[in-house]
Amino acid sequence: MTIEESDLPGVGKKHVVDIGDGDLVIVTHNTGKREVFRRPDPDADSEKLFELSDDLARTIGTILEGAYFQPIEAEKQETTLPGGLLLEWYEVPPGSPLAATTIRAADIGATTGATVVAIERDGATVESPGPETTLQEGDTLVVTGTDEQCAAFEALLAGEA
Repeated sequence: MTIEESDLPGVGKKHVVDIGDGDLVIVTHNTGKREVFRRPDPDADSEKLFELSDDLARTIGTILEGAYFQPIEAEKQETTLPGGLLLEWYEVPPGSPLAATTIRAADIGATTGATVVAIERDGATVESPGPETTLQEGDTLVVTGTDEQCAAFEALLAGEA
């Protein structure tokens, strides 16, 4: 990420932040006011997104910095369905015995009792994957089963079963 800073004599400072699909331009006035612009490419005109007072800009900056909340990525997500059935998300880690294997060949249902109900892959969802669907490293598998079945599936995924 590239950040350019420049003085705006009589106005304040300008920061240009490369955000991948263009630039975010932030003008901080000597009065404390902030103006935020988006520029889709270096040759385009900037479009004003919003303006903030000094106090509001500092509060939002503190939130973005993580002073109020530090997100923690869970190793697995879990949802309990009626009847005690779990719906869990598991990522296929590198080296998993399930990677490059079809659902049928992995024999997930017979081995663990759990069912793969969807696969999240490269930003797309494979709904109700069939037995010939090949699992890949990095796939996120949406699995349903009892607590014991999901634990057995997790052990199979890690190569511990």
